[in-house]
Amino acid sequence: MSSTRGARSADSAPAGGESVRAGGRTVRVHRPDKVLFPAAGGGVDLTKADLAEYYRSVARYMLPELRGRPLMLERHPDGLDGPRFMQKNIPGNYPDWARRAEMAKKGGTVTHPVCDDTATLVHLADQASITFHRWLSREDRPDFPDRLVFDLDPAEDDFEPVRDAALLLGELLGEVGLPATLMTTGSKGLHVIVRLDGAEGYDEVRGFATDVARVLAARAPDRLTTEQRTDARGGRLYLDVQRNAYAQTAVAPFSVRPREGAPVATPISWDQLEDPEVNARRWTVTNVLEQARTRPWSGVPARGRALGPARRRLDALSP
Repeated sequence: MSSTRGARSADSAPAGGESVRAGGRTVRVHRPDKVLFPAAGGGVDLTKADLAEYYRSVARYMLPELRGRPLMLERHPDGLDGPRFMQKNIPGNYPDWARRAEMAKKGGTVTHPVCDDTATLVHLADQASITFHRWLSREDRPDFPDRLVFDLDPAEDDFEPVRDAALLLGELLGEVGLPATLMTTGSKGLHVIVRLDGAEGYDEVRGFATDVARVLAARAPDRLTTEQRTDARGGRLYLDVQRNAYAQTAVAPFSVRPREGAPVATPISWDQLEDPEVNARRWTVTNVLEQARTRPWSGVPARGRALGPARRRLDALSP
């Protein structure tokens, strides 16, 4: 990708770092020239400063999907070629002004970062947090998810089975009265996301998702499966609902994925799903802003739906 440094603050900074203006704050980016994504195929290195600038530029679209949600960070301090850390508790040198949430876990608590503003996004990028994984509930109502996620996980790195499965799932969700949104994962598959009103607990939401997946797999048993064991799937696409549980996370919209080319988990519209050029890694840090500006989820009501009516309709469909 081309360098984005011209958009950064010209404020002087100590050697080994630079200042970035982010939402009214000045945030230090340490070792800005540290390469996180090495160039491949004639491309350009992506540095930590480039990652911070990407998150600064996409903040207006990403923050509504992060606010109030505990996060798990996927950190690569030495870039893609180094070790990976999945971090739930707040990273070192966490600023006083950045929000955090102390969440219950078995035997104690863990303090998660919560990203409510652009400055926090940039700070976490400075920590080499490449990918943001979010809870499906908010920190003030942790036991009541307002998102339900179906992860369409293909057996091979082939997007056509994903496209077909998403269309079938969208049709079934329409039958039970639940609008849904789509997001490429930046890896191999798609997430189909349903906005809920947060009135049901995780057990009820996960049970509903499990039953939707079961009904869908029964409609196309040669192509779809709910079998968790990889060796039992027989090359079929896996309808994964395991993220719908307390303290589980799903990749957040507009998160960069740690793969060659810096692909991004990207919201798309249902019309775009049928575009043959769309696949799980269609958008990267170099072109995702153009897609974001189209606001592909704008047609779906922001207010979540109650699960009760959908459950009754699903039960009527079940064999």
